[in-house]
Parts: sequence; structure tokens; C-alpha cells
Amino acid sequence: MRSIPKVGFVSLGCPKATVDSERILTRLRADGYQIASDYAAADLVVVNTCGFIDAAVDESLDAIGEALDEHGRVIVTGCLGARADVIRDAHPEVLAVTGPQAEDAVMEAVQTHLPRPAHDPFLDLVPPQGIKLTPAHYAYIKISEGCNHRCRFCIIPSMRGDLFSRPIGGILDEAHGLVEAGVRELLVIAQDTSAYGLDTRYRTDFWQGRPLKTDIETLARTLGELQAWIRLHYVYPYPQVDRLIPLMADALILPYLDMPLQHGSPSVLKAMRRPAATEQVLERLADWRRICPELVLRSTFIVGFPGETDADFEQLLAFLREARLDRVGCFSYSPVEGAAANALPDPVPEEVKQERHQRFMAVQAEISRAKLAERIGRREIVLVDEVLEEQVIARSHADAPEIDGSVIIDGAWELDPGDFIEVEITASDEHDLYAEPVNGS
Repeated sequence: MRSIPKVGFVSLGCPKATVDSERILTRLRADGYQIASDYAAADLVVVNTCGFIDAAVDESLDAIGEALDEHGRVIVTGCLGARADVIRDAHPEVLAVTGPQAEDAVMEAVQTHLPRPAHDPFLDLVPPQGIKLTPAHYAYIKISEGCNHRCRFCIIPSMRGDLFSRPIGGILDEAHGLVEAGVRELLVIAQDTSAYGLDTRYRTDFWQGRPLKTDIETLARTLGELQAWIRLHYVYPYPQVDRLIPLMADALILPYLDMPLQHGSPSVLKAMRRPAATEQVLERLADWRRICPELVLRSTFIVGFPGETDADFEQLLAFLREARLDRVGCFSYSPVEGAAANALPDPVPEEVKQERHQRFMAVQAEISRAKLAERIGRREIVLVDEVLEEQVIARSHADAPEIDGSVIIDGAWELDPGDFIEVEITASDEHDLYAEPVNGS
């Protein structure tokens, strides 16, 4: 009896790349391939790469090298695949290289080097929600590809192209299927979530016989009808974001916005080709909090961008103190091959970047610690992520998986991942909350 061919899979990069990996894995299973859990069991290995910053390029090249050393038969896809010369210069022995969003090309390469098996689709059933790399109780749902912005530090448009929005009916079908399969939290992602539908001129589509406009407000409102948490990521500060806040106040979607703001100095933002009206951003944040006091704001920033002066950095710290964001990530700028920022004058010395990064994170640590302490004594609904022998790890509405903090519940409890329970917050630190279940929850 001929054995069923097995494909190993290495998935790198952001949640958007994770969704790409899930789609490829789903197609592999639908075509009868099995997924190997290690190199030894695989007949061929696919590596889905990241190429956003130089560190990610290095990680991807290292992963390809490891797969070649451990196995030898390797196909490469993903963002770094858009720069095939970089991959082939480092690893000329790879079998094939494809770019991002290239499921058909990946499948063709796999079938060329590992022929598609004869299989019975009724025996090789794929779950209706497809193959997921996330735990069963949450899932990422990607609503568009590409980006229309040309930020000087970013090469995503050159790898993934301009904005291309998925039909709203198809997104809602996918979301409905995920919730029916037991998913309790949907994390909405894209390169630019708030631009959803712009490329279609917000045309009308249909879902379950209902006419729906292709825009982020309509999508969020309709997703909010499902029995799941809806969390929005990668939201660019467009005016239409204002229309999402009432949906949060009405508990249709989680009161959580992941909005990469990048800096607080108008001159640096202008150099980045980002919106530079920091005062307007602060005013909008204040308005949003008045409408929805429970709103949690996450953002990311870059320090050490070319031309950033001491005064610019002090403006950034002042912005941070006034904005009082709940969750913040910070990156020291590093040149990325192909980025327009490489041509800018006045690079910031590496030691200055690191010093600014440390100062930035110290300021934010105090803000985060204070904001978490304000929640002590409150009762909140949390979603269980992991159940250990003497501890339960959960998340509140303020915590996205993997990037934010946790709600830690000490003790042995009869709970399962995906359960919602009510807790009382009893303590906090710089990153996490500690809680006890409320009787009867």
C-alpha cells in the first residue's frame, strides 16, 4: 500500500502570514496530503517567510537553512519570497520560491516535487473552518490584502501590492463558520483594516439575502451579531474609525483598537509619510474615551527614525504621557532593503536608538502599571486560554493573544480553554492582572 505523502510546514511572521499558512495547509489537506509534525516524518517542507525588517529576513533565512539541513527538500513562500534572489543567493538548493498570497503557485510547486496522492475526499475530510494554527477558541480573519499607503519605513506594498478587499459576504460566511465550529474570539486583521472597501468604492454585496455595504463599519456591526468577541487590529486613524466607537459602547464589538501611530512628532511623522496631526489624534482619543470609557488602545511606535532629533523624541514622550495608551510596543528603527527611508539623511546612531528605546519603554511601563492598577476591584468577563494544574491563564477584553498581557487565576479550577467566566481583579503588575472567579461563574 502506497504511503500518503506528508508535508512539513514552518510558519513565520505576523498574524496575516499565519492566515496565509492556514489557507495553504487547508488546501494541502483537501488535496490528500498529510501534515507532518517534524522534519523526520516529512517528505517535503514548506517555509512561509517574513521579510518586513532585516531581523525577520535573517530569521527566515535561518529557518530555510535549518529546514535544508534537517530535511533537504524545501519550498519557500511568503513575503521574503518576493525577493527570490535573496533566498537563492543564500540557499540555491531550495526547490522553488513563490511570493506572498501565492497559494496556487505553492500548490503547483508541491505537486511538482511531491505528486498529489489519490485520495477519497469523504475519508480525508477537512474541517469546515479549514486548518487553523491558532487554538480552537480564537482565530484570525483577514479581510483584505495589500496597502495603498507608502510609508517610508515599510516595504509591504512592494511585496503584497495595493489594497484588495475581500467581498463582505465571503468574510461573514467564514466568520459564521468559525463561530459555528466553536471559535469564541475573531481577530480582524489586514494591512490596513480601516481602509476595508475603499478599493471597491464601498460597493453593496449580499450575505444571507441582506444587502451590505463593503466598509469597516458595516462589517464590524454585522460581525457583532455573532456570538463571539470581535477584536480589531491594524486600524489606521481614518475619520471613519469614529463610527466604530459607538459599536464598542453598545458592546457589539470589543472596546479595543490596535492603531499603529508610529510617532508623536509632526516632523518625524511627515518624514515617515504618516498623518502628522498629533493634536487631532489626542482630541479624537479623548472623544472616543468619552463615548466609550472602557476603550482600550494599543499602538506601536518607532524610535531612531532618520532625522529624529532630541526635541522630536521629547515630543514623542510628551505625546505618550498625554495619550496614556493601554498597550504599547516600540521598535528601534532599522534599515530595510528597498525602503524609501534608506535615502533619508541624518541617521540616528545605534547607541542613541537603544537609549531612546529604553527611555520610551520606561515611560510606558509606568503608564501601563498605573492603568492596570485602576482595574483592581472590578468584575470583568475573561476568556480562558490555558488551564494548568494550579493556575488558569485568561484574557480580558483589553488583551489580544500573544501581544498583550494575561489575567492570571491561581488555583485548580474545572475550566476549559474557550470558557467565558466572570472574575474579580485582585492585583496587577506592569503587564498582567490577577483575579479570582466570582462565585457561580
